[in-house]
Amino acid sequence: MPSACSSYLDDIEDIVSQDVNTARPMIHKGVVPHAKRNFNSITPEKEIESNIPGTQTIYVKTWGCTHNSSDSEYMAGQLASYGYNVVTENGEHADLWLLNSCTVKNPAEDHFRNMISKAQSLKKHIVLAGCVAQGAPKQTYMQGLSIIGVQQIDRVVEVVEETLKGNSVRLLKQRKENGKKIGGASLDLPKIRRNPYIEIISINTGCLNSCTYCKTKHARGNLGSYPIAEIVLRAKQSFEEGVVEIWLTSEDTGAYGRDIGTSLPELLWALVEVIPYGCMLRVGMTNPPYILDHLEEMGKILNHPRVYAFLHVPVQSGSNQTLHEMRREYSRADFEQVVDTLRKNVPGISIATDIICGFPTESDEARNILGDFDDTMTLCEKYKFPSLFINQFFPRPGTPAARLPQIHRQEIKKRTKRLSELFRSYEPYGHQLGKIQTVLVTEIAHDQVHYVGHNKYYEQVLIAMDENLMGKMFEVEIVETGKHFLKGKRRSSSIPVKPVIAEPVPLGCVSGDNHKKELNEETIQLSNEDKQNNLLKENHMFFIVIFLAFLLYFILKQFYT
Repeated sequence: MPSACSSYLDDIEDIVSQDVNTARPMIHKGVVPHAKRNFNSITPEKEIESNIPGTQTIYVKTWGCTHNSSDSEYMAGQLASYGYNVVTENGEHADLWLLNSCTVKNPAEDHFRNMISKAQSLKKHIVLAGCVAQGAPKQTYMQGLSIIGVQQIDRVVEVVEETLKGNSVRLLKQRKENGKKIGGASLDLPKIRRNPYIEIISINTGCLNSCTYCKTKHARGNLGSYPIAEIVLRAKQSFEEGVVEIWLTSEDTGAYGRDIGTSLPELLWALVEVIPYGCMLRVGMTNPPYILDHLEEMGKILNHPRVYAFLHVPVQSGSNQTLHEMRREYSRADFEQVVDTLRKNVPGISIATDIICGFPTESDEARNILGDFDDTMTLCEKYKFPSLFINQFFPRPGTPAARLPQIHRQEIKKRTKRLSELFRSYEPYGHQLGKIQTVLVTEIAHDQVHYVGHNKYYEQVLIAMDENLMGKMFEVEIVETGKHFLKGKRRSSSIPVKPVIAEPVPLGCVSGDNHKKELNEETIQLSNEDKQNNLLKENHMFFIVIFLAFLLYFILKQFYT
C-alpha cells in the first residue's frame, strides 16, 4: 500500500482525505475536503489540551541571513495576531516547532536536520520553512512534514492550523502577478521584531546570478522586486512604531528594481525623504556586477547624514580564474574599482567582504608560481577590510561545484587559517582613538554590560549601559579600540536625541495591528467628520433656499401691487 504522504500537495485547497480501505466517492464541488493524514511523522503521545485554533504555543527557530530573520518576524507576527503564543527561546513546552532554515553552508543544514530530529523525539508537530525546505523538499528527513515556502509566509496560520490537526501541507509556489514573479508576501503584515528599534525590510527576493556553488538560488529563484511605494510605506509605518534604524535586505540589493524598471538609488532617494532626523538606514549586501552601474550615485547616498557609510560587497576570491569558474560575472579589477571609487567618494566608508576558501578549482602556490588562493591573499592584504567573513567551501548538493573534484578538507582548513592570520595581523580602528563620533544605540552587547551603538560608518561602539540612552543618538569620545569594536564615553555636553515621538513596540509584541487599528479609527473619525460637515452643509442650503423663496415672494408681491 503506498504511503499517505508519498506525494505532496501544492496548496491547502488541493488537499483531500484518504480512505485506505474503500474507493473514495466524488466530492461535491462546493465542499472543501480535509487534508491527508500524516501517517509518516510521529504522532504526539497525547492530544493537545485545546483544539481551539490559535490557542497553542508555537516555537520559532531561525538560521541564516537577515532576509530569513525578516521572514520569521512576519510569520511570528501573524501567528501571534491570530492568538497563538509565540516563543523563540525554549521550545520544550511548545505544541509546534516552526523551523526556518538556511542553505548557504552544510553546518547550517546539519543544525536544521538535528533540530527536526529533536522535535520528533519530543513528539512535536513540525512546520519547516526557509531555503533548505524550499530548495530541496524531497529529502528523506523532511518526509511527511509540512513546509511553507519562502514566498508563502503570509499563509503560515493556515499551515500551522492544518499541521496541528495532524495533516501534512506543503506550499511551495512562487508569487506571480500577470505571469511575472513578484517580491513575495505583502510587506504590510504584522510582525514581531526581534529588536523593537530595528526594522528589517526585504526589498527583493532572488537574484540575477547563477553562481556554481550557490544553493540559495534553488530556493529564492530569479529576481523579484517590491515596488518603491510599498517599501517606503513600510518604512514610514516602522518609524511611527518607534523604530530608529532600517535594514534593507535581499540576496542582492544591487540588483533591486531591474525587473520592474527602477534601481537601488531611486529606492534609496525615496527612503531618505521619509527618514526622521536621528534615525538611520543601512543598505544590505550587494554583488559587484550590479553596483558598478551606480557607483557615483551610491557615493552621494552613502554620504547622506541619515544613511550609514557602510556596504557589504562579497568578492569571494581574488583570482580571475576562480571568479570565472564560480560564474561570478565580474573580475578582480571590477571589484577593486568598486572599493577604490567608494573609498574616494565616501571618506571613511566601511566595506565588508566575503571570501570562500577552497573552491574546487582554486590552486595554491606551486613551484614558486602564485596560485589562485595567493591572489585572494594579496587582495585582502591590499585593502585590509575591517570586516572579513572567511568561509570554508562546502559542496552543496545539486550545484555544479559539488560535481567537481574536491580539495582535501585539511587543505581547505590550512588556507582558512592563513587568511585568518592575515586578518588578525592588522588593527582597523586604532586611528580612531580620541575622536568624537555620533552614535545611535540600538542593542545590548553580548556581555550584558554595554550598549551597542553604531557610528556613521556602522562600526560597533560599546557604551556603558544607561537605560536613558537606548534608541537615542548622541556624541561619544572613543576611549578604547579593539579588533572588532570601539569603546566610547558619552560627552557630558551631548544631549541624547530621541529621533521619533512614538515609543517602540515592546519586545515580543506584534507590530502593525495597532497601526492598522489607528488607521481604521482615523478613517472612522474622518468619516464621521465628513458626515457632520455634510449635514451642516445640507442645513445651510435648506435655510438659504427658504430665505431666497421668501425674498422672491416679497419681490413678486411688490411688483404686482
